[in-house]
Amino acid sequence: MRNVLIMGAAGRDFHNFNVFFRGNPTYRVVAFTATQIPNIDGRQYPTELAGPQYPNGIPILPEASLANIVAEQQVDDIVFAYSDVSHEYVMHCAARAAATGASFLLLGPDDVMLKSSSKVIAVSAVRTGAGKSQVTRAIAEILKTLGVSHVAVRHPMPYGDLRKQEVQRFATYDDLAKHECTIEEREEYEPHIERGTTVYAGVDYEKILRQAEAEAEVVLWDGGNNDFPFYRPDLDILVADPLRQGHELAYWPGEVNFRMAGVIIINKEDSATREQIEALKVNIAAVNPGATVIDANSRLIIEDPGVLAGKTVLCIEDGPTVTHGGMPYGATVVAAKRHGVAGMADPRPYLAGSLKGVYAKYPHLTETLPAMGYGQEQVRELEATVNATPADLVLFGTPIDLSRLITVNKPMVRVGYDLEEVGGTHHLEDAIRKLLGK
Repeated sequence: MRNVLIMGAAGRDFHNFNVFFRGNPTYRVVAFTATQIPNIDGRQYPTELAGPQYPNGIPILPEASLANIVAEQQVDDIVFAYSDVSHEYVMHCAARAAATGASFLLLGPDDVMLKSSSKVIAVSAVRTGAGKSQVTRAIAEILKTLGVSHVAVRHPMPYGDLRKQEVQRFATYDDLAKHECTIEEREEYEPHIERGTTVYAGVDYEKILRQAEAEAEVVLWDGGNNDFPFYRPDLDILVADPLRQGHELAYWPGEVNFRMAGVIIINKEDSATREQIEALKVNIAAVNPGATVIDANSRLIIEDPGVLAGKTVLCIEDGPTVTHGGMPYGATVVAAKRHGVAGMADPRPYLAGSLKGVYAKYPHLTETLPAMGYGQEQVRELEATVNATPADLVLFGTPIDLSRLITVNKPMVRVGYDLEEVGGTHHLEDAIRKLLGK
């Protein structure tokens, strides 16, 4: 029996364990390590989820302790199991593993993808913040128009009590409160609920799939970061980002998605240069020439853009997009510049609590404030930072209505965004109709 350590971030790591390692007599998982997301280490993967081979559960330890864990637990194999990191970063992790004497493993789709009896439409991306959420919303609307029952299954974000989060179903706003969702979870679930789509998430994605299949003809896989799907797709859709052109061949596992996809949506063309778009198409032709390519804009939605003119605004962006997604700005900065603001407030002198550490970790952040909310304490720190930053109004581009979660001392204006195929085409609907025989 080989001793295994799984490097993760509370998502892919648990899925890999459940599907490949749980009950596998060849391996014994001695620990998970955690990084990328705050406050997810120091927990246990409970025996109720781990199975009888693990009567004491499995510890979740800081990734910084990797070398010590390998030595103490006589680890043979280190399995890398998180996403949205550069190929260079992955190989640094491989070097750290090899320096301890252990082998370094990456499990592929055939080892960890589950097969569904329903049709599966999967949405993945080359990077966090490419626009998966607006694509999944567009697909849900098409399915609704076609009269096809469907549910969304969201990539995991199990930051709380793992026993309670084994299988979660979100159909109403009350469900968000019942499951004590963080801002990051709400950002993914709430837009679906607003449109009448039920969302599943949790820890055990085989149990989730079997429950979802019972109520839906189509399971819509709503990916997280740039991870590849947990379910084997019948229609595999990738969202590419021309604003980060080149990343489609430089980030793990976004390049896997880029090479596997049957449909590639080039999003944000209205914000990109012609050179960026054409360079992206050259890469598509080079590595995935059989993919259907759809050109699209990320159409901004502001109820009254006139209120921005001449104002100093504090721009709050979707957290993952501008943190580990690496984007220096998002929809709010684009909207601010289009509609003639006088300036954008700098929140850095007014950061509260853990947000100081966020800016130290991501020094590219200058004119935006990420909507961090991993727990109530961080939500309050976000609120305090917004209230302390001098500005005429707050412009927020989070997928949820942030004004419901924080109370601030200045007006708040929301920026939404929807997928808009270029030239009034309907290639996405055509692909879905073909899949369903409609």
